[in-house]
Amino acid sequence: MNNTNSLNETLQSFANVLKIMDELREQCPWDKKQTIDSLRYLTIEETFELSDAIVEKDMDEIKKELGDIFLHLVFYSRIASETNDFTIKDVMDSLCEKLIRRHPHIYGDVKAEDEEAVKRNWEQIKQTEKGGNKTILSGVPRSLPAMVKAIRIQEKARGAGFDWDNKDQVWDKVKEELDEFEKEANAPEVNKEKMEDELGDIFFSIINYSRFIDINPEDALERTNKKFIKRFTYLEEQAKAAGKKLHEMSLEEMNGYWEEAKKK
Repeated sequence: MNNTNSLNETLQSFANVLKIMDELREQCPWDKKQTIDSLRYLTIEETFELSDAIVEKDMDEIKKELGDIFLHLVFYSRIASETNDFTIKDVMDSLCEKLIRRHPHIYGDVKAEDEEAVKRNWEQIKQTEKGGNKTILSGVPRSLPAMVKAIRIQEKARGAGFDWDNKDQVWDKVKEELDEFEKEANAPEVNKEKMEDELGDIFFSIINYSRFIDINPEDALERTNKKFIKRFTYLEEQAKAAGKKLHEMSLEEMNGYWEEAKKK
């Protein structure tokens, strides 16, 4: 199959999606009722389902979830077209224009020798765009989960040249924050607000350090979550097989099963 045939088939599939969307919007009671606001929560759910599939490395499920998200993109555009705000064509044209504008090292004369140079150019161009972010960090969505938000904040600060020189400096900061938290935790009068501040500083510093050693903290924490779930499920199963209930078992008994689970 040559590239032309492949492109034509892809365009036909895209046209089919648009046609089905039009039919659903005009004929299906549920689809007719939806608004941009009502779809928002469903889109968030679909995004997390895609994330789960990616973590599991399930390519069939990734394909399915990408289709669900793609449907939402088409759905939003269809709704907006009914009020003459924008169409799916407007969305794609805007995307193409932005990609070309923000990649001057590909479509212009700008030099970018590595990934960091590309990121710096991207952030600088965003600052100059009409309707763009007034400050560098204003481009970080407020509703992002805290850990993901911290990652994006640190990446954007780095793009502006505000960063540590090496990982040793960052680790020293982690140890400094741990010491400050310990002092607050052991203070004669516990101040939970100060403890929360210091604990937040620890998390932020650890996330920063993970960036320097090229480990995604979200992925690392999720691996630990899955590991804990697997071991705790083994503990439950073994306790049940022995005719025991967890709340009636001693910590020593439960720890015995836990150690067994660690060897699995």
